[in-house]
Formats: sequence, C-alpha cells, structure tokens
Amino acid sequence: MQTSVVNGVLVVHLEGELDHHAVETIRNDIEDQLAKNHCRGLVLSFRGIDFMDSSGLGLILGRYRSVTGRNGKMALCAVSPPLRRIFELSGILKVVSMHETEESAVRAVKEA
Repeated sequence: MQTSVVNGVLVVHLEGELDHHAVETIRNDIEDQLAKNHCRGLVLSFRGIDFMDSSGLGLILGRYRSVTGRNGKMALCAVSPPLRRIFELSGILKVVSMHETEESAVRAVKEA
C-alpha cells in the first residue's frame, strides 16, 4: 500500500490481495494517515488489486463510516470490471462514488 496527499485528500494505492490477512494492517495504516495528515477526504485506488474477498468490502465500508464521521467524503477509482461487479452486487456504489481515474476521484471528494 502506498499513500499520498493530493489537495488535502488522502489517496491510497492498494496492492496485491485484499483478504482477511491484509485488511487489518491496511485499515490501521489508513486511519493513521487520515489522522496524521488531517485529511477528511479519502480515495482508494484499486489499480493494483489482484484479489479481494469480503474483508475488502468491510474495509471500504469501515473507512466510509470513518470518513463520513469526520464530515468528509470518499471515492473509489481504477476499479477492474470484476471488482466493479462485486461493488455493484454489494450495494457499495449506492454510498461511495466510483471514478475511472484518480484525478477525477480526488476532484469529486475535494468538491464535496
């Protein structure tokens, strides 16, 4: 996982597998970065994700609750077609917006 702050929005580049082994560490790292950088907005980039199980859905929903609890906004980007299908079936896209590019996701979160 790599992170950067773009226009006050924390951008997280997820990599590898999002399974129950990885999610706890990633969750803690994201929360630490949000607090350390005083970010209210969060963008999760899925470009580097090879596999995701239900733990990944929990990670997304948990960060959504965390960010909205800070009066912030969250978006997803660079989602592959198989992951898009999982997000559609799970209902996540009803609460979190999805964008093709990191730039459009950051813009959407920043403008909110």
